[in-house]
Amino acid sequence: MLVSFNWLREFVPFEGEAQELGDRLTMLGLELESIDDPFESVKDLVVGYVVECVKHPEAEKLSVCTVDVGDEVVEIVCGAPNVAKGQKVPVAKVGTVMPDGMKIKKAKLRGVKSFGMICSERELGFSEDHEGIWVLPEDLTVGDKLVDALNLERTVLDFDITPNRADALSMLGFARETALAFDLPLTMPKFNLVEAGGNASDDISIIIDDSELCPLYQARVIREVQTRKSPDWMRFKLLSVGQRPISNVVDVTNYIMFELGQPLHAFDLDRIEKATIRVAPAQDGMKFTTLDDMERTLTARDLLIWDGVKPVALAGVMGGLNSEMTATSSNVLLESAVFRPGTVRKTARRLSLPSEASYRFERGVDQVMNTFALNRAAQLMAETSGGKVTSGIAKNEPTPWQDRNHIYRHDRCMKLLGLDLEPEFAKKVFVLEGCTVDDSNKDEWKVSSPSHRLDLEREVDLYEEVGRVHGLDRIPAVLPRVSKSLEGGCVTAETEYGFVRSLKRWGMGAGLNEAINYSFVGDDDLDRLNLPEEGRVPIANPLSEDQNVMRMDITPGLLNTLKNNLAQGNGHIRIFEVAKKFVADTASDTETAEHLRLGMLLYGPRHAADWPWPQEDADYLDIKGHVEHLLEDHLKLDEPDCVLVKDHPYLEPCINVMIGDELVGVMGQVRPDIADFYHARKSVWMADMDAAKLWNMVRSHKISFKELPKFPPSRRDITVIGPSSLPAGAVRDAIAEIKVPLLESIHLVAEYAPEDNSEERNLSFRLTYRHAKKTLKDKEVEKQHRRVVDELLKKLPVRI
Repeated sequence: MLVSFNWLREFVPFEGEAQELGDRLTMLGLELESIDDPFESVKDLVVGYVVECVKHPEAEKLSVCTVDVGDEVVEIVCGAPNVAKGQKVPVAKVGTVMPDGMKIKKAKLRGVKSFGMICSERELGFSEDHEGIWVLPEDLTVGDKLVDALNLERTVLDFDITPNRADALSMLGFARETALAFDLPLTMPKFNLVEAGGNASDDISIIIDDSELCPLYQARVIREVQTRKSPDWMRFKLLSVGQRPISNVVDVTNYIMFELGQPLHAFDLDRIEKATIRVAPAQDGMKFTTLDDMERTLTARDLLIWDGVKPVALAGVMGGLNSEMTATSSNVLLESAVFRPGTVRKTARRLSLPSEASYRFERGVDQVMNTFALNRAAQLMAETSGGKVTSGIAKNEPTPWQDRNHIYRHDRCMKLLGLDLEPEFAKKVFVLEGCTVDDSNKDEWKVSSPSHRLDLEREVDLYEEVGRVHGLDRIPAVLPRVSKSLEGGCVTAETEYGFVRSLKRWGMGAGLNEAINYSFVGDDDLDRLNLPEEGRVPIANPLSEDQNVMRMDITPGLLNTLKNNLAQGNGHIRIFEVAKKFVADTASDTETAEHLRLGMLLYGPRHAADWPWPQEDADYLDIKGHVEHLLEDHLKLDEPDCVLVKDHPYLEPCINVMIGDELVGVMGQVRPDIADFYHARKSVWMADMDAAKLWNMVRSHKISFKELPKFPPSRRDITVIGPSSLPAGAVRDAIAEIKVPLLESIHLVAEYAPEDNSEERNLSFRLTYRHAKKTLKDKEVEKQHRRVVDELLKKLPVRI
C-alpha cells in the first residue's frame, strides 16, 4: 500500500518525519517497506517561458522557440503543433535524464541548434496525452523546479499490509493508525453534495438474488456529465500512489478507493437496459467481455452485475465492455456495494484478473462507510464534470450491518500478554480505534468493534490491539513454563502440520535425509514415468519448459535428487520427502486437487561405511522394513499386507501396501530402463505412501493401555522347506490361523535358497509362546509347538 505523506496530512496533523511515522506504524503491525519519491524521474525539469516562437526555416512542422528557463535563455526546436509564444511549459535542459532513460543532449535539427526539450504529459509519464506540449498554469514561477512549482508529492511510504488489515488499504485507514499512534485528532473529508431533484430510485431498481453474496448494493445517478481530463490536484495525487489517470469520471472512483478504501464503479446509465440492476451468479460456461476487451468463461460460482437483459460487470473484479463510460457518455450510474470476500477472491484468482478493487473487496470493505464514500464520489464527479446529481439513493440492503459485541477481561489480557497496564490504557486504545466501551462491570467490559475493523472478531483480538499499541517490542522476554504431556510420545494428529512434522521426525530418525523439491516438473518427467496426460495441471507462465506442469506424482522430484547426488559422487542415498501432488479436479474451487504424499528412495550399499559392515546393496527388504517401521512402530497402525501387482507405470515389481481393505501406498523397484536415465547403475527402491489417508487413520486412533507381561517367554524356531513361489506371508498367516492360545508372535528370521535347487527355499520363523499368569514349562510349549507343526503340514505343501 502506497501512502502519500501530504495526502495523509489532510486527515491528521502529523508534523514529524516520514521515517519516524514508518517506524511507529511498523511497530503497530503495518510494516514499512521503503520511502520513495514518486516524481524522482522529473525532478530536474524546470518551468520555462516561451519568449518567442517562429517557424523553422527548413521544416514546416517544426518551431524554433526562445525559452527563458530562469538562469538563462535557450533556443529549443519543438515539433508540437500547440507551442506558442507566451506559454509556460516544462523544459528538460541539456543533461537532464528523462523518465524513459533518454539523456537530453545538444542537437542540431535541420541546421538549427537545440538546447533542450519542451515536454508533453506523456513524455513525463503524467498521462497518455501526446497531442502537444504540456501548457502549464500561468501563475507558476519561471525557473522553478517543476516538482516544486506544481507542489508534487515528494514522499510516499510503501507498506506491506497483512491480509487481515483490510481497514489499512486507504489513506483514511492509515490516518486512523497515525492518530492512534501519536494521539492526534482525525479530520474526515468535508463536502457539500448538491442534489438537483428527481429521485434515483425512479431511475433504477436494484435486485439482489442472494443476500449472502451481496449484503448491500446502492447507486447514485449523475446526469449531464462531460468526460474530460481530471483537475491537476486529483491527477497528481493518483500518480503519487501509482495510479494512472484516465478521465474525470474514472479518476473520481479511483480517488475515493484510495482515499476511503471503498471501490466504486461508473456505468453508462444509457446502456443499462430496463432501468434495472440485478446482482446474481453467472451461468456455467457463459462468456463475458471485461473492460480489458478479453472474453472470459464464467462458472456458477462467479458473481455478476446484470441489467434487465445482460451481465454488465464481474462483481467486485472488473466492469464490462458493454457498459463502460465513453467520451460521449452523458449520464452515470455510480455503484457502491459490498460483496462476499471469498466469492470475489475465487473469481479474481481463477480468471487471473487482479485489480485494486478486487484486492480490497476480497479482504472486506466497510459497510457503514459505504454511503459516505458514495456521496463524496457523487459530489466530486459533479464538480469535475459539470454534472447534476439526482436526489436520493437507489438502495437494496438485505443484510444491514450488525454491530459486533465482545467481552473484554483486563486481568486475563494482562496474563496473556505478560504485562501490567492500567485498565484506562486499554480503554483509551479501544476508544481511539472507534470502539464503544461499556466498563460498568470492571471485571468484564462490553466492547463493540467498529465496522471498518473486520479483523476484530474475538476477545483475544482485543488483547492483540492492547499489545500492539503498547508495543510488542516492549513486552519483556520471559521463558514460559513448559509441562510435558503424557501424550508427548504419540504422533500429533490434531493438524496436518503436526502430522507432517511427525513424519519428518520419523524420517530423520530412520536414517533418511529429507529432500525438498519444486512442486513443478516437466511433461517429459511425467512421460518418462508413463503417467497419463489426463489430470495434469499446466503452469500458465512456467520458469522453463522443464518445469511446465505441477507434479502429479512425488517420484520425479526424488529421482532428480538421485540423479544430482550421483553426479556429485554420492552413491549411498537414503532420502524421503513429504509433499503434495496436484491433479486436475473441476469440482475444486481452484480446479486442482492436492494430495499429501510421503515418498522414500533407497539406492546403493546398505551401509554407508565399508568396514566392518558387509558390502550388500539395498533391496526389497530394506524398503519394506522402512514402510513397516513407519506404519507399525511409529504410527501404531495394524500390520500391513503386501500384495504383488502388475502393470505399474514405473515400478517392477510393484507391491500394494494394504491396511485392511485400504490401499495406503505402493513400493517396489524402479524399472531399470527408467532408472538408467537417472544414471542409476544399481537397483532403485521406492515407496510412495498416501500420507493424507494415514493421517485420517491416525486421527481415528483410540489410545488404550495394557499391562506389561510379567512372565518370561519361551521361543521355538521352525524352518519350513517349500516351493520358491510360496510367500513367507502365506506361511505366517497359516500359523496364525491355527489359533494356538499361547502363541504371542511370529517373526521371519532367515531365508535360504539352495544353489542346486532353485525350485525350493527354506524359511525360518521364530515363534514366541507366553502365558499371562504363569511361567511355561517345556512340555507345555512342546505340546503347542507340535500342534503348529502338524497343522502346518496339513495346510501347506511344505516340509519341516
